[in-house]
Order: sequence, then structure tokens, then C-alpha cells
Amino acid sequence: MSQSGAEDSIIERFGYRLSGIVERWMPSPFLFAILLTYLVFGTGLILNQTGTIEPSVGNGTVGPVEMIEFWFNGFWGFLGFSMQMVVILMTGFVLAYHPAANKLLVRLARLPKTPPQAVVLVAGFSMVVAWIHWGFSLILGAIFAREMGRVAHERGIDVHYPLLCVAGYMGLGLTWHWGWSGSAPLLLTDETEVGEGTAFAVVPEPVPVTETILHPYTISLTFLSILFAITVLYLITPSGERARGITEYIPANELYETGTDGGEETLEANEPEAGKMVPAERINNSRVLGGLLAGTGVTYIFWILLTEGIEVWDLNTINFAFLMAGILVWTNPSTYREKFGEAASAAAGIILLFPFFAGIQGMMADSGLASAIAELIIGLSSVQTFPIFTWLAAAILNLFVPSGGGQWIVMGPSILEAADQLGIEFGHATMAFAVGEAHTNLLNPFWAIPLLAITRIRAREMFGYAAVMLLALFPFLTVVLYLLPYSVF
Repeated sequence: MSQSGAEDSIIERFGYRLSGIVERWMPSPFLFAILLTYLVFGTGLILNQTGTIEPSVGNGTVGPVEMIEFWFNGFWGFLGFSMQMVVILMTGFVLAYHPAANKLLVRLARLPKTPPQAVVLVAGFSMVVAWIHWGFSLILGAIFAREMGRVAHERGIDVHYPLLCVAGYMGLGLTWHWGWSGSAPLLLTDETEVGEGTAFAVVPEPVPVTETILHPYTISLTFLSILFAITVLYLITPSGERARGITEYIPANELYETGTDGGEETLEANEPEAGKMVPAERINNSRVLGGLLAGTGVTYIFWILLTEGIEVWDLNTINFAFLMAGILVWTNPSTYREKFGEAASAAAGIILLFPFFAGIQGMMADSGLASAIAELIIGLSSVQTFPIFTWLAAAILNLFVPSGGGQWIVMGPSILEAADQLGIEFGHATMAFAVGEAHTNLLNPFWAIPLLAITRIRAREMFGYAAVMLLALFPFLTVVLYLLPYSVF
């Protein structure tokens, strides 16, 4: 075991102390949502009563009853979008728990030889996978963090388990909204969401992903951010007596539960023997039917991409693609259905909390609070500083409404209108928003709920280090967003 003391870096000690403060004071995600509900209620009421802001609906008079109405009206406002997010999470869960994925994680977990290497590998893996599919990253990152903690325990490597969990969450805290499942850029690809009569009326036609997700600006931003994040994580990894291993959070005899069995599970483990199945069971477990369905779906995805181009990529397309990919890798329809049932438990917290955050969003939107925040911050910006202020506006709102698509519906029109007036490309403005929306996930535990269940850690035990990452990213993102050009690419 390495020695703690004079050799500990200032960054490491700061991270450790901040983690202790957060662990002592941070509430549970559900209580967090309740507190935010009353905070927004009070703020919106006071600012309307004093005439500081004006509501976007009603006759201009906002009292407690009106604020409650805004809350109620927003509560179920995004059920369709909520379902899209749940499907993204569940399809990622089903793929992440495939035995082949577990086997890969076991092999990767045996590569690091030191605690910083273990943390960096989990974080890098999580951030790269999040660019492909945020639901896949959230579940796979959590499983990898737990598997890394287990392997480190077996090999006598003193790696700090809460920081491993933060590393597994970094995809949601940094890169997901720049990638293939990013809500804001994908909403702009939908022709029903842009143009006259829509929320994004200022955008005359759909914005293809080549101007957002696949633009060299976004690719460069993603690469630089991953490099910076893993450097910080390397520096703040606790050593010696500061490092608390996985067995301080999960008893040693429970380390192989919840699917982290090192990939020893086989596809046939829970299937009945063919000779003992009745006809109905043979149909339910028919790999021929499963393969035919998956083949049809995957073939169709390739066909529309080849015939219509990458511009066809939107939230429905990515959900369909990963749904079919899951059937393709599991093949057995009955097994696939069972895995979806297991995935429902991971989505339970989101299903519970999403309406509450939608209610918060309803109060912010209808009371005028969201527009006031966006217009105030964006109104302070110039052409050069616009990406920075857009990032900050999105980061602030994300503390209250941790839904990328939901935030974009509220803030997007103001951001894009300001961008149009300043002559800034819509793709540039959208990706600047995406930076802030993901950034403050490192302070809001909403999307960490599935990770908390898998890793068996409490939010307050890991979010101190998440807060350290959030603070470290502030100066970095300020410089990069100011200096990195968009139009030159």
C-alpha cells in the first residue's frame, strides 16, 4: 500500500475534502427533486410578483395557484420524450448485460496496475461509449466501475471506489450530448420540430448531424475534453489510507451479484432443454424468429442510411437501431424479454423522477424564469463569447431540469434566435448548449440513479469527486469554447 502524507498532491487532498463535504450534506435524488421544486416555485413567484420577469402564459398575474398550475401542466408534458429516454436507457442496459460485454470488461479490468490507471481506463471507456449511446454508457460504465473495483480488490490494488464510480459516470457528465444520442442536435434533424409554426421557427430547415454531431468542431471538442478529464482524474486519485476499496461499500460475498460475474453467464444458461419444451416454448425461444426479426430491422437501418444519408439519424432511429441490435446479439426472444424486465428496475428511478423535473420545467417555462435566465446570460455575450454564455445558461438550467431535450425545448428558441441575430451557425450554438447541459450532470444526481443501483454506492459518497471534476472543467471549457473555431473547419 502506498503511503499517504507529504507525497499527496494538493489536487488530491482538495478532492478528498470536497468529497467529504458533499457526502455529509447531499440529499437523495428524489429529495433533491422535491427541494428544487420548491426553490423554483418560490423564485418564480417572487420574481413575477416584483415584476422582474413576465410569464409566458396567462394574463400577467402570477400567484401561488398559477405556479401550481404551471407545475401540474408541465408534469405530463413530455411523456413521449420520457419514453424515448427510457427506451435509450433500457436498450443500453440489455446490451451492456450481454455475456460478451461482461467478458470484455473482465479483460479490460485486468489491464491497470495502479489506482490512477484503473480510474482513467474506466473514465475513458465511459466517455467514448457515451458518444455512441448514452444509455449504453451509463449502464456499461457502472458495471465496469464495479468490475474494476472487484478485480482491484482481488489483486490488492488500492483504488478508491467512489472515484471509480465517478469515472463510470463521466460519459453522462461530459460527452454524451455531443454524440449519436444527443437530444438537442437530433431534435433539429426532425422536420416537424423546425420551421414556421414550431418551437424552433427561426430555423428554416432541419440541421443535419454533419453540422452538429459529426462536425469537426464537435469532434475536436470531444477529443480535447476527454484528454483533459482523464488527466484531472489521474491527478485526484486518492492514495494510501485515503483510498476506500469496494468492500467498504459492497460485502465481499456479494461482489458477483447483479450481472457482474465476469462474463461466466452463457446465453443458454436459463433456457429450457429443447427436448423438454412444449411447442409454445419452442416458439418463445426460437432463435430463428429472433434472428429473422433482428436481421430485418438491422437491414432496414442500413438501407435508410444508404438511401437517405446520415441526416435521417434521429431519436427514433437510434432507439430502433439499438432495439434491433439487442435482439440480434441475444437472438432468443424470450431471453431478450427477460433482460428488458431486468432493465425496468434500472429505469424505475427515472420513471418516478422525470415527471417531477417536467413539473419544474413547466414552472420555469410558463413563469418566464427559463427565458429570463437564457436571455440575461446570452444577452451579455458577443460573437466571440456566445458559446461560453450559452454553455453557462445551459449549465445553470440543467441543475433544475436535467433533461437535455426538455431543456432544449425551453431554451433552444432563445439560443437559436440570439445566434441568428449574431450570425452564428445553428450547429455551433446547439453544440455549445450541449456542453453545458452535460457538464452539470456532475452535480445533479438524477441520471446517476441506475449507476447508484448497480454500484451499490450512495449519491453523496461519489458526488464530491464529481463536483471536483465539474470545477476543474470550468476554466478548461471557457478557454476551449472561446478559442476553438467552428467556421474554419
